[in-house]
Amino acid sequence: MKTLEAVVEAVLIGDHPESFITRRLEEATLEFGGIPGDRHFGMTIASNSRQPMYPKGTEILNRRQISILSAEECLLIAEKLSLENILPEWLGANLLLSGYAELTQLPMGSRILFPNGTGLICMGENQPCVLPGKVIQNIHGSRPKLAAQFVSAAFKRRGIVCAVERPGKIQQGDRVKILVNDFSNPMQ
Repeated sequence: MKTLEAVVEAVLIGDHPESFITRRLEEATLEFGGIPGDRHFGMTIASNSRQPMYPKGTEILNRRQISILSAEECLLIAEKLSLENILPEWLGANLLLSGYAELTQLPMGSRILFPNGTGLICMGENQPCVLPGKVIQNIHGSRPKLAAQFVSAAFKRRGIVCAVERPGKIQQGDRVKILVNDFSNPMQ
């Protein structure tokens, strides 16, 4: 099993009910279900267009408890859009990591472990959608079609979604271990 390291650059929460934008925290206590008060908190969710195999509104496991971006991929998205930067807040992220530039390629089942033993399990790639693109469009109103351009610029760079495997406190500055799942000898 390959082990990598990264640093938590930001911890964020989406606790405003009418906004996709997250805000920074110094630390957060993760529970099974994510960050209490976050818009994606919960063990289960109602299915939507991301799960077309179920009738809309069916209760299913919440695989999107925590959304994670890499600082390096945010810079690549910004470059593709000819912008100075892309902030994780604009993309609704809960964590921003630096030191692992290919975060979006992290295989399902990989683990992210914090120094105190808190653990996340990667549930897959976060597919880019127009919602954060609209946030970026509003911030850069003079750029027409920026919302749609975001989707292609963020393709394979949008980060990952995770579920909490072991609750605990996380904070900015934490050095995390990333245990990369190997499908020929998968972690259970």
